[in-house]
Amino acid sequence: MPIPPWRATSIQMRSERASQAASDAEATVVIQRNVDRLIGLIEQACASDEKPALVVFPEFAMQGPPLHMGVQDWIKRACSSIPGPLTEPLQDLAKREKIFIAGNLFEAPPEWPGRYFNSSFLIDPSGEIVLNYRRVNTAAFPSVHDFMSDYMAATPQDKVFPVVDTALGRLCLVPCGEISVPEVSRVMMMQGAEVILHPTNSKRTDAQEAAKLTRVAENMVYLVSANVAGPIGFSPDNSIFGGRSHIIDHHGNTLAFQDDAGESVAVSAIIDIEALRCDRRIDTGLSNPLLRARYEMYVPYYSGAHFYPPDHFRDAPMTDTAEVRAALAIARQNMERAHILIPLPAGASEPVAQSAH
Repeated sequence: MPIPPWRATSIQMRSERASQAASDAEATVVIQRNVDRLIGLIEQACASDEKPALVVFPEFAMQGPPLHMGVQDWIKRACSSIPGPLTEPLQDLAKREKIFIAGNLFEAPPEWPGRYFNSSFLIDPSGEIVLNYRRVNTAAFPSVHDFMSDYMAATPQDKVFPVVDTALGRLCLVPCGEISVPEVSRVMMMQGAEVILHPTNSKRTDAQEAAKLTRVAENMVYLVSANVAGPIGFSPDNSIFGGRSHIIDHHGNTLAFQDDAGESVAVSAIIDIEALRCDRRIDTGLSNPLLRARYEMYVPYYSGAHFYPPDHFRDAPMTDTAEVRAALAIARQNMERAHILIPLPAGASEPVAQSAH
């Protein structure tokens, strides 16, 4: 049956950081304030004359990022299972309002003890969690790539980069800076994704804004991006702000946008899945990036690409993000051999970059 047009709303909300609390007990209070604020904003969106069928809330919205905290300390202080105590009130709200809720939290799954993930999830109107994507490309957090062999053996292939078929169309989640990794969105499109839900927590950069538009254009997907209001998570002194929640159609047209970092549910627009499906079938030359794609030509290049080492933390989970430096050293050596990086002169040290996630 055809899917009627439906409304999506980005929840642009402020978020406090559990990592900056004085104790674990105080962190619990901080997280609860974030959850209460999130629920209030979703209820506000649902009470409007333009009630959404789906909402997206920002990355780090409930817990903030770990900042300086070690892995085990962060698991103890702030992480949750999915489903779990942090998703339960959202599941109840989705069921009560009959809406989809998409967002992000730091997950510590019991089946992978000692590890946490930056996970993005989707709740359907029955209150069920129908999708959970554990972010692969990270800088400051553990990744499933750190123990890829075990994770891939235990996880069905369609759950590694998951796409779910719903009453609103085929949906996927790509968090924050991973929108800058073309392969993630591409693999999800190859599994049928029609809408990318993008919970983010990011400062203003031309590169990030360009990445959002590029992923839309090259995959012919809608994008619903929800950024944090107020300061971003990776600004402990609150000097760098978020904003720029954005909804873009499958041709790259802006449907809704808020440039400032104020708390808001105003970024809201209609998603027309049937129009997307029709446009994907029309032969418009290279303006349709799907029909004329020649993926087979790229396979040997990808199969030969071995840079960042998989399974680097297979035997023992990461305990501190500083431990990634050894993996980065291996990646640099591999990229030097591939002539992507130029070797440093003898005795020179690696340049130091600002932290990113």
